[in-house]
Amino acid sequence: MNHASLYFNRELSWLDFNWRVLFQSKDERVPLLERVRFLAIVSSNLDEFFRKRVGGLKRQVAAGVRRLSPDGRTPEDQLLLIAQAVPGLYHAIGEVWKNELKPAIEERAGVVIKDYGSLTKEEREAVNNYFQEKIFPILTPLAVDPGHPFPFISNLSLSLAVMLRHPVKKTEHFARIKVPVTRERWIPVNEKHHFIPIEQVIANNIGALFKGMEILGVYPFRITRNADIRRNEEEAEDLIEMISEELRERRYASVVRLEIQSATPEHVRLLLMRELGLQPEDVYETANGLIDHTACMALANLNVPEHQYEPWEPMIPRRLRPEGDPPEAPNVFKVIRDGDLIVHHPYESFKATTQHFVEAAAEDPKVLAIKQTLYRTSDESPIVKALMRAAEREKQVAVLVEVKARFDEENNIEWAQMLEKSGVHVTYGLVGLKTHTKITLVVREEEDGLRTYCHIGTGNYNPKTARLYTDLGLLTCDKARGLEIINLFHVLTGYVADQHYEKLLVAPKSMRKAFIAMIHQEVENQARYGNGHIVAQMNALDDVEMIQELYRASQAGVRIELIVRGHCRLRPGLPKISENIRVISIIGRFLEHSRVYYFYQNGQPRVFIGSADWQRRNLDDRVEAVTEIEDTKIRERLISTLRAALKDRRSAWVLDEDGTYTLYQPKEGEYDSGFQEVLMRRANKERAVPPPA
Repeated sequence: MNHASLYFNRELSWLDFNWRVLFQSKDERVPLLERVRFLAIVSSNLDEFFRKRVGGLKRQVAAGVRRLSPDGRTPEDQLLLIAQAVPGLYHAIGEVWKNELKPAIEERAGVVIKDYGSLTKEEREAVNNYFQEKIFPILTPLAVDPGHPFPFISNLSLSLAVMLRHPVKKTEHFARIKVPVTRERWIPVNEKHHFIPIEQVIANNIGALFKGMEILGVYPFRITRNADIRRNEEEAEDLIEMISEELRERRYASVVRLEIQSATPEHVRLLLMRELGLQPEDVYETANGLIDHTACMALANLNVPEHQYEPWEPMIPRRLRPEGDPPEAPNVFKVIRDGDLIVHHPYESFKATTQHFVEAAAEDPKVLAIKQTLYRTSDESPIVKALMRAAEREKQVAVLVEVKARFDEENNIEWAQMLEKSGVHVTYGLVGLKTHTKITLVVREEEDGLRTYCHIGTGNYNPKTARLYTDLGLLTCDKARGLEIINLFHVLTGYVADQHYEKLLVAPKSMRKAFIAMIHQEVENQARYGNGHIVAQMNALDDVEMIQELYRASQAGVRIELIVRGHCRLRPGLPKISENIRVISIIGRFLEHSRVYYFYQNGQPRVFIGSADWQRRNLDDRVEAVTEIEDTKIRERLISTLRAALKDRRSAWVLDEDGTYTLYQPKEGEYDSGFQEVLMRRANKERAVPPPA
């Protein structure tokens, strides 16, 4: 089971995922501006890939790491694979923009991206005036010569390389202009939804910055820096100080990619490569005139509703719907006492469920304590504000803020400091482990004593992403589960040598062992009853031990169906190895983020939800919590949801044994139905049903 041929390469699998996302930008079934949005998402994902994955591999090479990946490759091998695979995706992004989306949004949506050379006299005069008034005062030309070293260039910033000649001395010079991030990328031209890229406006007015000099050429470029800064947490006395230092170090991290236009002269390219310490394989050319397609997100957000998804308004679960005149939401604690409640975002409202739960706890005079893990949240977070209000009302509030949440470290440190100033007890995670679990605990004084109310979820406490990501959350006041969550918080905030859990599967303590035991049980059931069956939905699958257990279960005849949105190392369909395993990936309007695990258990099914994927980092390097769904109706609802996902005939991609993903093509007579569309229709039907009396 350890043979390299049994595993896909993680990096290539990740790139495959982004090819699937890019397909959304080509799919005529998707509204036009939403296709533009998917293009921007792929570009942003590729930025992150270079910062995290390429940056990490380069550090391994520099450190002399020789350890092989599960598919049998050294870090050098994987960088070579990436160098061969990424240009095709990078080129395709540019081609889709140039040949498909840019002409389509002009013709069908009236969104016109102009070149400076095509502007009328009046338009040119308008953008030149804009340059003088809004851009020129904030530009800083930086010369490079013996007295001026090559300037620091910040990560993902767009720059202009300017080649100059002195009119008398005939000497040539180089200067760099940073395109200001305080101005929009798309400068409006006179007509509505007509724009020109800001770099073209600056380039065509560059003489104002170098008066008396001859302008030989202006060439846009962009660099990507490594974000994979390794921490030595065992030696860090102050975790916050260490993370803050890392943010400063990341700003000066090594460059891993240079993006230029194909028309950039060779001597300019070589100058940039030399000063940035790059090799030819680190340079990516675009022939379509646009560098950084993440800027297309602003175009996707324009107010052109006929070319965007119809707005989706999440429904409020019947048990939590406001009643009366004026309408008033029912007491959320009474609702939970009446029975566990599952919420599924964005089909059901985050604001009216999870957020309402925290806000109600902050206001309720009977609530004595609130504890929560905070991995990522939004700007102006209503959750954080509620926790601060609770502390100001002298409730005991404890929050674990995960300051190692990649790319959110700075934001989380700021939130932590604000919480502390409000009187919240803030802790910053465990040394050596990220705290990725999504849990909230509320302790309330009631007539029969203290009662705990809990939320256990698959997603972050972020109202913005709750409208874009699919996530599940369980609201419960089960006494035994509440006690275990109390114990888990004791581990997170204090000193506890050991804890025992029955209602929760907790990583890194017991989760791996528990999942493996359930896989083994399905193998036994297959041998005895012939009905072994596992369904698992997750974001990614790369843990070798879990994959090996699934292979063994497949060999024993267990039917295994996996819904894995992102990268997947497991190879399905291999004769005598994984021929009973099916893998699909669903790419749709919303980002699939739920983690659901179903074990048939000979007709007594067990279903779990929580924060962990079957990745090594989730099972070994993070604090995660998964809980079993014990309520029969909720369990059946989740099983029904998994079945709907497996029946997707619109947005499901099937993974073949050779690594190819194929978009499912409905057979004759099959309904072309997407999983997410099915759930939206279900939600609309539920919306029409009145609340319980």
